Amino acid sequence: MKRPSYVTDKALKTFIKNALEEDIQDGDHSTLSTIPQDLVQSAKLLVKQDCILAGVELAEIIFHTFDKNLKVEVFIKDGTPCKVGDVALIVTGSARSILSTERFVLNCMQRMSGIATLTHDWDSRLVGTKTKLLDTRKTTPNFRMCEKWAVAIGGGTNHRYGLYDMIMLKDNHIDYNGSISNAVAMAKDYVKRNKKKLKIEVETRNLEEVQEAINAKVDRIMLDNMDVKTMKEAVKMINGSCESEASGGITRDMLKDIAATGVTYISVGALTHSAENIDLSLKAVK
Repeated sequence: MKRPSYVTDKALKTFIKNALEEDIQDGDHSTLSTIPQDLVQSAKLLVKQDCILAGVELAEIIFHTFDKNLKVEVFIKDGTPCKVGDVALIVTGSARSILSTERFVLNCMQRMSGIATLTHDWDSRLVGTKTKLLDTRKTTPNFRMCEKWAVAIGGGTNHRYGLYDMIMLKDNHIDYNGSISNAVAMAKDYVKRNKKKLKIEVETRNLEEVQEAINAKVDRIMLDNMDVKTMKEAVKMINGSCESEASGGITRDMLKDIAATGVTYISVGALTHSAENIDLSLKAVK
C-alpha cells in the first residue's frame, strides 16, 4: 500500500539513524567478536501469531539503510492477514548486518503488527456504515510515525498527526479561555493573520456546548464522553453543518451503536496505546 504522506524519506532516515545509534553506539560487540566479517547468511522472518502484518516496508528500508548490499525477498506485504508459520520475508547478506538489525526490525514489526491487527478488528465493526475509525495522539514519543502508519495499514484513518496540522480546542483550551465562542474566535483570527490552512475542531461535553460550537461555525465537533442517546441528539443538532467525532470511553462493543447515530468519526486512543505486540522472530535459514 502507498505510504501515508507523513512517512517521508527524511523522517525515516532520522528515525532509523537515531534508533541504530541508541542500540549500537560504538559497536555490536556480541556480533563483532563472534561472526567473521565475510560470512554471508540468510534469515527468515517467521510469523508466530495470527495477525495483520505491518512494518514489512519499514523492515526493508531498515535493512537497506544499514547495509545496502542486503537482499530482502518479501513474501507477505503490509496489511495482509497472516497465520502462524508464515514466512514474511527472507533477508540475505552479511551475517553481521543481519544480527545487528534483527531486534530493531522485530521491535518495529511486532509493535506495528499489533496495532494493525487491533485496528482491523475494530474497523471491521464499522463495515456497512459511513463512520470512519480514527486514531489519536496517544502515541509513543518518537515512534508516532510508525504507530499511525500501522493504523493506516490496519484499515483505520489517521486523525491529525501532531499539534501543527489542525487546531483542536479541547476542554482545557476552552476553560482557560472562558468559552467556546471566545476560543474559536481567537483561533479563526490566528489562522487568518498567519495565513494558515488549518481546520478547527472543538471538544464539547454537553448539548449546550454542542450548540455553542455549531453557532461558532467550526469544521468538526467532538462529542466527548457522551452516551449514545446524547450523541444521537447532538448529531441531529449538527445536521450536517460540520463533521462530528465521538470520543472518550469507547469500547469495541459500542462501535455499531455509535455509528448508528450518524457520527462522522469515532476516535480511539486504544488503537495505539493498548495494542499488544505480535509474536514474530527472525531465524537463521539453515
